[in-house]
Amino acid sequence: MYVRDIMTSNVVTIPSTTSIAEAKRIMLAHGFRRLPVVDKGKLVGVVTEHGLEKVSPSKATSLTVWELSYLLDKTTVKEIMETNVVTIGPEATAEEALAVAQGHKVGALVVVDKGRVEGILTTNDFFYKIVNPVLGLGEEGTRVEVTGGGEPQALEEVISLVNKHCLKMINLHIVAPPDADKKDVIVHLGCEDVSQLKTDLEGKGYKVSMRQR
Repeated sequence: MYVRDIMTSNVVTIPSTTSIAEAKRIMLAHGFRRLPVVDKGKLVGVVTEHGLEKVSPSKATSLTVWELSYLLDKTTVKEIMETNVVTIGPEATAEEALAVAQGHKVGALVVVDKGRVEGILTTNDFFYKIVNPVLGLGEEGTRVEVTGGGEPQALEEVISLVNKHCLKMINLHIVAPPDADKKDVIVHLGCEDVSQLKTDLEGKGYKVSMRQR
């Protein structure tokens, strides 16, 4: 899976001359937490919800409502935007993008191709478009956890038994529990009754448990 497959395209951008007040209105209207700042087609920065909150006057200020409005309307995002923007290309893999985001400790990457902003990739994109499908969140069925079943030979045996009982396999993922010598496998099956599969696996010496959705 590549960045282009999971990024949010049709990104709303703003020029650096945009006022703080207008940037706040755009974020509120669209439910955004960040806005790429683009001048003449080139990415020059990013404005975040947190950044706007930091420069917004507090309730304890002595300024009047009119003075506050004037201040927010006259101050541009150029003065408060983050210029050291972490970017990624659309052809990068999802794994590369996640490594870059974690390495820089950021919650979003601006996707840039040949100098042009093509999209944005956020933590929510990783969760909703990768993690959720892998874990089968929201899908019916039963999750069977086989202790030690994530090792090559054991995994082959588990899959063989699933096929023997003609069970629909939605997905599977391997986990490495802390301090464990062997990896476990979690198989998400598209049915509720997996009693016979459980019996067969236990008959081969595996510890089997059902995981909650």
